[in-house]
Amino acid sequence: MTQEYIDAPPAIKLGTSTAQVGTAPPVAKDVTYERILNAREGEPQNWISYYGNYDGQRYSLLDQINTENVKRLSPAWVFQFGSQGLHAGPSTYAFEATPLVVDGVMYVSGWDGWVWAVDAKTGKQLWQYKHAIPFDVSLCCGNVNRGVAVAEGKVFVATLNAHVVALDAETGEALWDTVHGDVRAGESATVAPLVVKDMVIVGSSGGEFGSRGHLDAYNINTGERVWRCYMIPKPGEPGSETWPADGEAWQRGGGNCWVTGTFDPELNMLFWGTGNPAPDFDGEVREGDNLFTDSVVAVDVDNGTIQWHYQFTPHDLWDYDSNMESILFEQDGRKLLAHFDKNGYFFVLDRTNGELVRVTPFVDRITWGEIDANGNVTPKIYPEKEGENVHFYPGPAGAKEWTHAAYSPRTDLFYVPVQDTGSTVARRRREFKEGIPYWGAAVTVDSEDMRGSVTAFSASTSEEVWRWENEIPMCASVLATAGDLVFAGEPSGEFNALDARTGELLWSFQCGSGHHSSPVTYSIDGRQYVAVPVGWGSWVEGFLPGMIGGPHGAGLFVFALPEE
Repeated sequence: MTQEYIDAPPAIKLGTSTAQVGTAPPVAKDVTYERILNAREGEPQNWISYYGNYDGQRYSLLDQINTENVKRLSPAWVFQFGSQGLHAGPSTYAFEATPLVVDGVMYVSGWDGWVWAVDAKTGKQLWQYKHAIPFDVSLCCGNVNRGVAVAEGKVFVATLNAHVVALDAETGEALWDTVHGDVRAGESATVAPLVVKDMVIVGSSGGEFGSRGHLDAYNINTGERVWRCYMIPKPGEPGSETWPADGEAWQRGGGNCWVTGTFDPELNMLFWGTGNPAPDFDGEVREGDNLFTDSVVAVDVDNGTIQWHYQFTPHDLWDYDSNMESILFEQDGRKLLAHFDKNGYFFVLDRTNGELVRVTPFVDRITWGEIDANGNVTPKIYPEKEGENVHFYPGPAGAKEWTHAAYSPRTDLFYVPVQDTGSTVARRRREFKEGIPYWGAAVTVDSEDMRGSVTAFSASTSEEVWRWENEIPMCASVLATAGDLVFAGEPSGEFNALDARTGELLWSFQCGSGHHSSPVTYSIDGRQYVAVPVGWGSWVEGFLPGMIGGPHGAGLFVFALPEE
């Protein structure tokens, strides 16, 4: 249903049609699956998928901006939008997206159903779209959207009310709109879609409301669903033995797929992380390992069947979602997968079969439990008794939240934004009720005695190589480039460039609001740009409560070297 608002600006219609202000060049018409496959090497001037490439490395071959000249980096333009009217959900909002750039046009999503096309050279808005979203949707962790996908002349976006929408990349007009989940049952969608072949892949959100997580593929031309893969098996399916045999725990088990996965075209497999089981902290109502929560699952992209899985935190009692990226890389001819989990451990797996290669702590304080070299998990501290306070590290936001690490083939190093923060949790039994938070605990995140870092780890040994330390957690994705730079934003607003080989701080710019998004880099007419959305506000109480009420912001900053 289209909604009209009396306070809408002239010429802007809010609903399932675009808020039209112009048109964009037809550059997205030629974005094919083959181009996305070869994006990094074939067109490094662009950033045409969520991680820049299917492998999730967040690495760019652009090197015009480098360790020698980065100190001259300055703003080229700023896109500012800001909040308008009421927001969907009883929550704050934040700018958490990854911008995409195709031949001079930037496509970026915002909170509350906004999508924009912007001239990537000047910052001029080309068109904007607003999806109508009910104000009373159930949202766990803020009004956010993490990005769009582009292919075949279309821009694909998942919405807070659990729709998947295809927009005309030239005009912003909606071409098709498919229901992805049941918004009244607490399902939503915040994920950036991923285009593979002739499908757009989208995961569900809403585990904190007891929804059953799923990953779906839709035909990019029609919006028709091709397959659905549930991450909680029903009775009789493989993995169902890890849930109570009686009752309905599996039907509201969580395991949602709310961060974009990666893809290996040779194996024809998607690698997607899954969220925590529900309820988050009360394990008595869901005895067992609770597959396939807190896992990476390898999914056949053609039919949606699970080929293998690896569970990082069996029977999770700490809210340690494993949605975070699976970075694909190779060592000595072996196909590997790297994953930095909320639980504080860095895993390297063989991505052909899920075999554990190495597991190493990547944060200083881990008290919840221990994982040995063989992957055996020993819980130590958890909310066991009703009402009893327990304190553990890392807190529920994890040693690394959803924000992404990067990998540079030049240095053979991974770069990780680290959060070293604890939390106090007391179990609180809650009966399941549709659309109501199903946490099973009272949670207080530490507001003192916290720290963070960007830490570099060897891809060959998993050993720490260097660490750039910060007084507060690092809560934004990092970006690595062939200029031997690592870009990383701070919650206090600074956007930094570090030397990728040493960790030395080379440049910093204060953006006026905290960073909780994903920077990208691109080039137009031979000039390299670095773009980063800036906007603080969603679920700050979960990972940095000391900065609740900090400068909010809603801007997209783009930097470049001065023109000669």
